[in-house]
Amino acid sequence: METRQIITNAPEETFAAGRAIGETAGPGTVISLVGDLGVGKTVFTQGVAAGLGITEPVSSPTFTILQIYEEGRLPLYHYDVYRIADPEEMEEIGYEDAFYGKGVCLIEWADLIRELLPEHMMRVEIRKVPEKGFDYREIEITET
Repeated sequence: METRQIITNAPEETFAAGRAIGETAGPGTVISLVGDLGVGKTVFTQGVAAGLGITEPVSSPTFTILQIYEEGRLPLYHYDVYRIADPEEMEEIGYEDAFYGKGVCLIEWADLIRELLPEHMMRVEIRKVPEKGFDYREIEITET
């Protein structure tokens, strides 16, 4: 297991951190994205999408659970599972096709469905540290 930390001080830097991951992501990459409301999960995701070559607007699929972007070098399956009450609901939307497919799967609020996550994935946790500034973020990336 490898862990690294990135410090960002502006949304553009959080976007750039996501972009770097998107640029190197390969088929079957699963990214678990964790953090409180307003920490920059969507900004990070927009960076991942840009790194994959996706140019269409990317927003959090809070009410639709899943948004698929297919115009990049790999498809991006962007989940927001905040509203999932029971992990079994994920079966209804065919999560396994995305989790174990040929694209990149990014799951916001992934800790809510921890038991469904694959063994090998990238866990990205974004934290605010208010005493270090409004835009300061600690991004911890762990690959399993």
